[in-house]
Amino acid sequence: MAADNPGVTSTTTTTAAAAQRARSRLALYFDLVRWDRPAGWLLLLWPTLSALWIAADGWPGWHLLAVFVLGTILMRSAGCCYNDVVDRDFDRHVKRTAARPVTRGAVSVREALALGAALSLLAFALVLTTNPPAIVLSFVGLAVTLLYPWAKRWVSMPQAVLGIAFSFGIPMAFAAALGGREWTLASVPPVAAALLASNLFWVLAYDTEYAMVDRDDDLKIGMRTSAITLGRHDVAAVMLFYAVHLASWALLGRLSGLGGWFLLGIGAAAAQALWHYTLIRRRTREGCFKAFRLNHWVGFAVFAGTALDLALR
Repeated sequence: MAADNPGVTSTTTTTAAAAQRARSRLALYFDLVRWDRPAGWLLLLWPTLSALWIAADGWPGWHLLAVFVLGTILMRSAGCCYNDVVDRDFDRHVKRTAARPVTRGAVSVREALALGAALSLLAFALVLTTNPPAIVLSFVGLAVTLLYPWAKRWVSMPQAVLGIAFSFGIPMAFAAALGGREWTLASVPPVAAALLASNLFWVLAYDTEYAMVDRDDDLKIGMRTSAITLGRHDVAAVMLFYAVHLASWALLGRLSGLGGWFLLGIGAAAAQALWHYTLIRRRTREGCFKAFRLNHWVGFAVFAGTALDLALR
């Protein structure tokens, strides 16, 4: 009967159009936060969970697991929003990033920043359910995250700054698992800082692989990256970063009481690192990007070994 009533037909059409616009907008926001590319937040998640299991000496409980899984996803998504705003003038000159929503003008700077702020606040709400030491560290982690995009203008190896930002879930995990109600970091053991330093080398490895994808474009626009700084030594440096990370993480794990299953996980991660050498040695865009995209399995191997070792004690 709607065909006999122009008003109803018009209202229905308007509602359908509004719904379609809303869906299109939501799709843009999902694209902005890289929702279809979980490899980004998995790279942050596995070392954080490894640290959480070590700090808790096994299963940390559903509460802390939910805080760190959801918090990692939210903060990585917020970081994408902020990074795309800061880098928008550079990104339009890079093949891989030219079609990002902010870069091509499909999402405004104000929208992207508002979404990033909302996601950050949700993540902070999760941190508020833990304890004061974790809350204190969350502000430090946020400051480093905000600094990273600008480091690409000033620092010859900005991946080192990214490494600190991406590793900050490690001391926060120790703080949440071991901290009390005091507003100090006395409860966070030195091994947390040592694991952060170790993980920084893993970030240097996989993000140098990532930077190798964009090297030609980055050279043209004056962007500073580890791939450009290392030059022809990039592949050797990546393998050295892997070696330092896995050797130091293995040592710290053993000092924390982890045994054979943990070392098996380290071995599986090392095997993957050797495979990545075959992907990056010719420096092709496809090979380097594949190595980066699959790098989260390195972290998963270490976490699986850690969790299994603690569970089978």
